[in-house]
Amino acid sequence: MKRREYIGLDLTPVIDVVFILLIFFIVTSVFKKDELALMLNLPEADAKAIEIKDEQVFIELNENKIAIKGLEVNFISLEENLKLIKDKKSAIIVKIDKDTKYERITKVLDLLQKYNLNNLALVTSEKNKN
Repeated sequence: MKRREYIGLDLTPVIDVVFILLIFFIVTSVFKKDELALMLNLPEADAKAIEIKDEQVFIELNENKIAIKGLEVNFISLEENLKLIKDKKSAIIVKIDKDTKYERITKVLDLLQKYNLNNLALVTSEKNKN
């Protein structure tokens, strides 16, 4: 009588393939970022954090550039984007670099007021508590 040998599966290649697939998906996936277009140095404050929702509009402003919803624009196209906002109660999140001239800030705030967009939140960085 012949004795049957147990033929087992070698799991080493299966584990290798699983790790290769895992690395592939990690490397190729895009992690969602806040819709940031400009590198800003925000001022510090002790304000409490707010909850950010997808329908909110982000405006970023520094000394030379302005961006809305993650896209760099000029003041004319910013105004056109603000005209298109139907819900006047939607939150407008404004991130302003702390070295930005006050004149540029007032220009953006005037545009927001012109289109009756008054639900405004200014973003700051959290103070270091040393």
